[in-house]
Amino acid sequence: MISISCDICRKKMDEVVTDRTFFYYANRSMCESCKDNLEYSVKPQVRAKEPFSMEWYEKLMRDTLDKAAQKGKF
Repeated sequence: MISISCDICRKKMDEVVTDRTFFYYANRSMCESCKDNLEYSVKPQVRAKEPFSMEWYEKLMRDTLDKAAQKGKF
């Protein structure tokens, strides 16, 4: 049995299923609720960005994850 903890909220995840209950992005492990919060927090910025670029999006995601990991929440 694999046990992993979320790098954002520090919640321990048991019986993880990759890409269903456990997500890995930018060297960070995330539970499903933190992944949903990440998407919710960047959505307004992504919708307002014109023209869109993947480099900008990747930087936005990494910066948002770094800030959330430091605070322990989004």
